[in-house]
This record gives sequence, C-alpha cells and structure tokens, in this order.
Amino acid sequence: MSALLSTAYLSPEEYLYGENDRVEGTRHEYVAGQVYAMMGASREHNLLTSKLSFTLGLHLRGKPCQVFQSDMKVGIRTLSAEYFYYPDVQVTCAEEQERYYNTSPCLIIEVLSDSTARTDRTEKLAHYRLLPSLQEYMLCSQDFPAIELYRRSTDWKVERFIAGQSVTLDSIQLELKVSDLYGFLLTPETNNAPQDSAS
Repeated sequence: MSALLSTAYLSPEEYLYGENDRVEGTRHEYVAGQVYAMMGASREHNLLTSKLSFTLGLHLRGKPCQVFQSDMKVGIRTLSAEYFYYPDVQVTCAEEQERYYNTSPCLIIEVLSDSTARTDRTEKLAHYRLLPSLQEYMLCSQDFPAIELYRRSTDWKVERFIAGQSVTLDSIQLELKVSDLYGFLLTPETNNAPQDSAS
C-alpha cells in the first residue's frame, strides 16, 4: 500500500465504479472508506510472483480452482466496514459471483517489500483472516529466500521456512521447495543449505 489519496470518505460503490475497468495503470486499495494508490513492484517481486502463479497454476490444472495475480481484488465485508485489496497471488476454489473481485479465496500470497511488510503482517493479516474461506496466508520476502505461513488450522500462528526447506500448502495439497521458488536469487552455497524443519 502507498499514499492515501484523500481523507474524504468514499463509499465502496464509488470506489468500485472508479476502479473497475480503469484505463490508466495505477491500482488502488480500499480500506474502510479510504483509498490508497499502490506502488510499482521490483524485478525480484515480479519474478517471484510469476514463479508462484505458474507453479500453482500448473498444479491446479484440471481442478476446480483458479489462480489470480495482482490485478484481481479480494473483497472483505464486515458489519462496520468494507475492504478491497490486490493480493499478489490468490487461489479460489469457489464459484465466485463478482466479476472484479473474489470473496472466497482459500489461499492468499503477498510478496513483501520494505514499504509493504508491516501492512502485510498486521492490517492485511487481520482483515484476510475474516474471510471464512481462507485457509492459508503466505508471505514471501522479495530480497532473500524466506517464507512466513499463517494457517487457520493453527490459529494463524506463523511458521517460517528458508532455502533448503519445503513448505506444504494444505489448502491446495501442494509442497513447494523454497529453493525452487527463489532460484533467481540463490547462489550454489545458499541453494545447498541444510534441510531443517519449520520453526
């Protein structure tokens, strides 16, 4: 998330009207009436997001699940507020009804940067876990091979994985090797890191 565009309240309907089918490239996230312009992504961010999307899409081919990259929103509605975010990667196995956003993802992945890490670990974690469908929330560093995984089944306690380890996504029955995901960052020394269990 980046700069707050205005302190004036904007309704969810007004936000969606202006955001959907937007011609210019800037995307905006919506947080309880406030709209934030999103920053551009780094080369490493794009490489990792593409690798994740490709790997998940290949695994889910022929299954009733769909993988979406960062142009598809997730919509969250509570009794007091609404939120619309653009996750870097999301998977939904439900029959979604809305054209421009999903409401029932089972897996959400965010790639961390210096400017987004705090929001991804706090605000977004708190809001994403309000989705009854969400089973796992994965955070991936863009700068080094490190993954944080939060699961509903463990009451959202964080698990951490590094190069040489594997992470299993129970929501889609997929085991990912951290070193495979981060091949573009790894040297032969880091790629041969010892195999340890998750902390």
